[in-house]
Amino acid sequence: LTGVLDDCLCDIESIDDFNTFKIFPKIQKLQERDYFRYYKVNLKRPCPFWADDGHCSIKDCHVEPCPESKIPVGIKAGSSNKYSKAANNSKELEDCEQANKLGAVNSTLSNQSKEAFIDWARYDDSQDHFCELDDERSPDAQYVDLLLNPERYTGYKGPSAWRVWNSIYEENCFKPRSVYRPLNPLAPSRGGSFGICHFSWTGLCLEKRVFYKLISGLHASINLHLCANYLLEETWGKPRWGPNVKEFTRRFDPAETKGEGPRRLKNLYFLYLIELRALSKVAPYFERAVVDLYTGNGHEDAESKALLLDIFRDTKSFHMHFDEKSMFAGDKKGAKSLKEEFRLHFKNISRIMDCVGCDKCRLWGKLQTQGLGTALKILFSEKEIQSLPENSPSKGFQLTRQEIVALVNAFGR
Repeated sequence: LTGVLDDCLCDIESIDDFNTFKIFPKIQKLQERDYFRYYKVNLKRPCPFWADDGHCSIKDCHVEPCPESKIPVGIKAGSSNKYSKAANNSKELEDCEQANKLGAVNSTLSNQSKEAFIDWARYDDSQDHFCELDDERSPDAQYVDLLLNPERYTGYKGPSAWRVWNSIYEENCFKPRSVYRPLNPLAPSRGGSFGICHFSWTGLCLEKRVFYKLISGLHASINLHLCANYLLEETWGKPRWGPNVKEFTRRFDPAETKGEGPRRLKNLYFLYLIELRALSKVAPYFERAVVDLYTGNGHEDAESKALLLDIFRDTKSFHMHFDEKSMFAGDKKGAKSLKEEFRLHFKNISRIMDCVGCDKCRLWGKLQTQGLGTALKILFSEKEIQSLPENSPSKGFQLTRQEIVALVNAFGR
C-alpha cells in the first residue's frame, strides 16, 4: 500500500515511519499501565434491534461470571487500598477458569485491584463529568483486564456476525452508491459469494465520506487483528493462535476482493489519522496540573501521565493530520443538522455492538467504538478545550476514565 490518502494531505509511507518509530512503542507501554489496562464493560446488555439468537455457540465463547461467594470481601465492603503490582500474579479466583477457555473473557481480578477500583470510582465521582455512561453504574458492568483478553479470532463467524456488520453499513452508515462486499449469507446463492461494485462518491459530501471511511477503517482494524491472531488449531483442548495469511488474503487482496481490499486498508490509515488528530487536540486537557491518571499509586500515576504527555508531543510533531475544520463548515442550519445526524448514526452503531454474539468480540467492538466516539467528541469540542480553566474541573468539556481508556486502547489497536 503506497501513495496519498484521499481527503488528506498525507502519504502512507510517512504514517508508517511515524507510527513504527515514534508512536507505537510508546502506546504499547502506556496500554500496559494499570490506568489503561482495566476497562469496565457491560457484556450482558440485550441487543436492542433483533432477538438475541446469535450468541456464539463455540465452547466457552461466553463469560461465566464468578459466583457471589467467590468475590473477595474487599470489593463488597468498599474499603480503599493502594494498588499493588504484585497482586496481578495472585490466583485467588482460580475457580473461574475462563482464562484458559477458548474465546471466554477473563474477568479474574486480584483483591487489591478490586479495592483500588472503588477508590478510582470515588475519585472519578468527585470530578465534574461532561456526561454519564450508563454502563458504569449497571450491576452487570464488570472490570476486564485487557491484557488478559487480547483481541483475536475465536471462531465467531457466519450469519450472526454478518448481520451486525450489514446493519452497520446498510442502516447506519452514509456510504458510496455501491460498495463491494460479501452478499448476505442468509440469501439464496446467486452464482458467487460476492456482490458487484461500481464505486462512486457522487453526491456524497465530505462529512458523509469521512463517516463511511471511519466505519470501514474500524471494520478493517478488527479484521486485521482477527487475521493476525487467528485460532489455527485446538488439539487436546490447547488452542494455538497465530497469523493466518490465507485469511488476510481473502479479506484484503485485490484479486480476492475485486479491488476493494486496498481501499479498506486505506480507510484504516484514515481512521488512524482521525484518532491521532484527536489526541493532539485533547493534549491541553491533560497538560493541566488538575488532571491526574489516578490509580492511588502516586509514583505510577506520575509516570503514566509523563508518558502520555510525551505521546502528545509526538502527535503534535506530525504535521499531516486530517483537518476537521473543513467539516460542518457550510451554512449554520445545514451544518448543525448534518452534525446531529452524524452523532445519531454513530450512537446507533455503538448500540449495535450489544448484538455481537461472542463476548470477546463484543468487548473489543464496544471499546473501539467508544474510543472512536471519544475522538469525535474531542474534534467537535475544540473551543471548549481551548477555554479550559487551568486549576479547576471544567463544566464545558470533561472526559471520564472510561472514555480515556477507550480512546488510548482504540488508537493502540
